[in-house]
Amino acid sequence: MKLISYLKDEHEQLAALYNGLVYDMDTLHPDLPTSMNMFLQYWDEYLELAQASLKAVQEGRLMPGNVVPVEQVQLLAPVPMPPSCRDGYAFRQHVEAARRNRKVDMIPEFDQYPIFYFTNHHSIQGPGDVRCMPDHFEKLDFELEVAIVISKHGRNIRAEEADEYIAGLMIMNDISARRLQMEEMLLNLGPAKGKDFSTAIGPWLVTLDELQQHVVPAKENHTGLNWNLNMKCWVNGKQVSAGNVADMDWTFAEIIERASYGVDLYPGDVIGSGTVGTGCFLELNGTGKFNDPNYTEQWLQEGDIVEMEIDGLGRLSNTMVSEEDDFSILAKKKL
Repeated sequence: MKLISYLKDEHEQLAALYNGLVYDMDTLHPDLPTSMNMFLQYWDEYLELAQASLKAVQEGRLMPGNVVPVEQVQLLAPVPMPPSCRDGYAFRQHVEAARRNRKVDMIPEFDQYPIFYFTNHHSIQGPGDVRCMPDHFEKLDFELEVAIVISKHGRNIRAEEADEYIAGLMIMNDISARRLQMEEMLLNLGPAKGKDFSTAIGPWLVTLDELQQHVVPAKENHTGLNWNLNMKCWVNGKQVSAGNVADMDWTFAEIIERASYGVDLYPGDVIGSGTVGTGCFLELNGTGKFNDPNYTEQWLQEGDIVEMEIDGLGRLSNTMVSEEDDFSILAKKKL
């Protein structure tokens, strides 16, 4: 099942997407909630009811009213207000290439445990405009990722059972202001202002039952589900990245195990995979310069359109726009 959240009468509306048409949850069945947050609170029960109702539509036994094409609605993030958002570091290819480009050895700790950082869950957004301040355009970057949503409360979850806590998959663009990120991280803390202004997810959440035919084994010595799903990114219509979800070294199950150690995870928590190999300009520019010292760097500019596509998960499109404010925190640095 594909689940979307969209703007209806200035409020969030949860719906199912089928054959390009939007079916509001409460028109599929009066007991179904109108928000993703409430749906996730009772995920197993509501999902079963929603699937049964959608099957009735598919078989012609149910004809909900006010069905519209998805192109006619304003999509929000599938989970518009997640309780938290973590982002992992699961693709060895990306980490290895980035370190090679900086002429440093691969860090051995990558193969010992999965890591993640917290980003600003209040800056989660769906398709559409990404509002950027002047400093964000100092090496503005995309990051091609896949993300999961947690479907039930858990604590100290073992990797062997962690896939049972995943509601589904969606595309994530971890938009990054690299100059801010690189300056701040010299102080050995997280990316902070380099990441906190926007993280785009969507266009919809695809439940795991719809992806069963794409399941592949985890990599050797790893635990949990993985999926053979091609990942691609275009900037202004030109393809710049290609990878596969199956390239993940650390699985979402293993990331959940670590994230939940001594900590409660809640329905709606979002966890990203981290960048796929070739999945950002930071890596691509580094590889270009590694191979050719005269390589010209590329970064996102005002008006650029970033489109990401993952097999079965749809296509997420975002446009970089300037906020009407010339304030710069980089200009306030003390000498």
